[in-house]
Amino acid sequence: MEKNSTPPDATDRAILQLLQEDAFLTTKEIAARTRLTTTPVFERIKRLEREGYIARYTALLDRRKIGLAMLVFCDVLLKEHNRDYLLRFEESVVGLPEVLECHHVTGEYDYLLKVAVHDMDDYQRFIKEKLAVLENIGRVQSHFVMTEVKNSTVLPVGA
Repeated sequence: MEKNSTPPDATDRAILQLLQEDAFLTTKEIAARTRLTTTPVFERIKRLEREGYIARYTALLDRRKIGLAMLVFCDVLLKEHNRDYLLRFEESVVGLPEVLECHHVTGEYDYLLKVAVHDMDDYQRFIKEKLAVLENIGRVQSHFVMTEVKNSTVLPVGA
């Protein structure tokens, strides 16, 4: 984010909300919903992009339709906790395509991974051939998702 970024006002937040719900909305459609003309909407969107409020635009895929039926949350405990080990683990995990998210967390484990794979055999291969071979892995505990109750990428940008 730029040093001189302007905190989003109510109109900016409305624009951010609309874009989160549908990034295909045209400037004209956003203008109609925010009761502005297209030029100020266009300028606001460009400023929000420039200031880092809008990080990127992307297509959200249905993981099941592309064959990734199994979703697993994976707790990882490292043996050693010095800075170099932590950074090496993080760098390694970033390169694993099965890992959708990696969070350094507090509590009994060090990291929480969100992993998408085809099936149990695929997950077993992921553990044996990719995760377990990483340096400094102490223990891994897996939580298999039975029902996905809510899955949203929309952040609350209200007042």
